[in-house]
This record gives sequence, structure tokens and C-alpha cells, in this order.
Amino acid sequence: MGESEKIKNVLDIVNRVAKSKATVLITGESGTGKELIANAIHYNSDRKNKPYVKINCGAIPENLLESELFGHEKGAFTGAVSKRYGKFERANHGTIFLDEVGELSLPMQVKLLRVLQEQEIERVGESEVVKIDVRIVAATNRDLKKMVEEGSFREDLYYRLNVIPIELPSLKERKEDIPLLVSYFIEKYCNQMGRNPIKIDKEALNMLINYEWKGNIRELENVIERIVILCQSDTIFKKDLPKEILFVDMDDSEFVLPEKGINLEEVEKSFIKQALVLSEGNQTKAAKLLGITRHTLLYRMDKYDIKN
Repeated sequence: MGESEKIKNVLDIVNRVAKSKATVLITGESGTGKELIANAIHYNSDRKNKPYVKINCGAIPENLLESELFGHEKGAFTGAVSKRYGKFERANHGTIFLDEVGELSLPMQVKLLRVLQEQEIERVGESEVVKIDVRIVAATNRDLKKMVEEGSFREDLYYRLNVIPIELPSLKERKEDIPLLVSYFIEKYCNQMGRNPIKIDKEALNMLINYEWKGNIRELENVIERIVILCQSDTIFKKDLPKEILFVDMDDSEFVLPEKGINLEEVEKSFIKQALVLSEGNQTKAAKLLGITRHTLLYRMDKYDIKN
């Protein structure tokens, strides 16, 4: 979802590649929506009514991953009490989504390379090969090119996976999409809670737009869900935003004065209000955050007519 050029380019590639059988490698930071793009590729393909199997390569212990991917025969190892089909066989004639493919060990990379080259697998404990027809979509938040240079990822596998590369932009690279995403998530969670639609104040929205969002869309969605749950009015105001957004940690460097200058009183008022929000109205804590005494805080609150 979005109107930025970067996300439009991504969706254009998805539309063009979906109907093909080509292997796709989706890269991007955590929380940028790699799984959503994989879903879009499958459900817009000719395989949309065939199996769609997902596996997180980094979430399964190394000693179990081969069995998970390729299956095993009865008695292949301790605990293999019956024959089991792996993810690739279950995905036959459909699509398999290999999330966090950069977490695969070198031995597992060799086995995956064979699948890509030969379109066949061997179950653990079985010498007979099984032919499969599976479209592979892989994703990672790691730099596979760098891993190839370091020797931790096979170069031949990298090029086999990287037939169609799709790089997802971080949220800070597509800030113009934040208002649309905020509106979507507000509607989504209002519907889930069965409450009437709520609006967002312009000042609050601007703070969301200017926030770093290191967790990308996933972090934004979590924040909006929290706000919708806790907001008691029909409008989201600045005061309803989480503390981490209201008061972003500063480093020890000096504040940079804009060329156009500032209104020092307005800056002081803003910091006093933020400190009171962060301290949940505790004046002693607010004064400590500002590096002043409580007496000085009360004086300045009175001066600027700031109510607690």
C-alpha cells in the first residue's frame, strides 16, 4: 500500500513477475512487508489455487531443518516413527516461501541449490529422488552479496535465487506513504474493536511522519493498534502517542539552530509539556528530566500558563 515512487516500482515488478515461474529474492529491513510481497506474487500467479507453503529458515533448529524441507522416511533417525512429507513436496505445483533464507547453513545451501538446479529432492533416509514442480520465493533482511564475499553464502546459490530481485524500501524512505498507512491501520483496528471510526489530529500525524520507525511498517502497525485501544476520544491527539514518539532520545551533541531561527519560549514550553507527559504529570520527575528544580518548573509552568 502506498503512493511513493519506490513502492509503486515494487508493485509494478510484482505485477510483471507474478505470472512467470521465475525465482524471486525479496530483500529489505525487518518489518518492511517481505511476506506480503511474497503473498502478492503467489496469489496473482497461475498457481494461486495450488499449495502455498511458508517456512522461516531461521526459526527451525539446524538438525530438524532438512527433514522439514525435504521430509523423511520411517526410521531415518531417532524419533522418525513414520514417513513424513516435507515442505517442498507439500508445495508441489504451487509456491514455497523461504523466509530468512540468509540463515541457512552452508550444507543446507548445497541441498537447496540442487533443488533449484534439478527440481528434485531426496527425503532423509531415502536414496530415491522425487521430482517436484515448485516456484521458489525467498526473502532475507541480510546482505547476501556481502555474505558471498565473506564466504558464508554460496555464490552459485545467490545467483540462482536472485533471478528477479525485489528490494523493499524502509519506511523512512517512503514517508509520504505514512498518512495512508496510518489511516488504514486505524480503520483496521477500529473495525476489530467494533468502535466507531476515529480521526487523527494533524500535529499527531506529523509526529508519526517524522519518527524514525526503525521497525518499519510492523512497528507502525503495533503503535497504531496500541493507540486505538487506549484512545478514549474520537480523535487521536499528540498526548495519545507513545512516549518513545513524544520524546525521542537525543545524543550528547549540541542542538542545531535552524537558519531561520527559533522562538525560544515556544521551545521551552514544548519541552516542559513533553516532560510532563513522560513523567505522567509527576512534577518532581518532570523537573529531573529537564535538569531543573521543581520550584523552577512550577515558576515556568505558571509563566507559560501550562496546566498539569
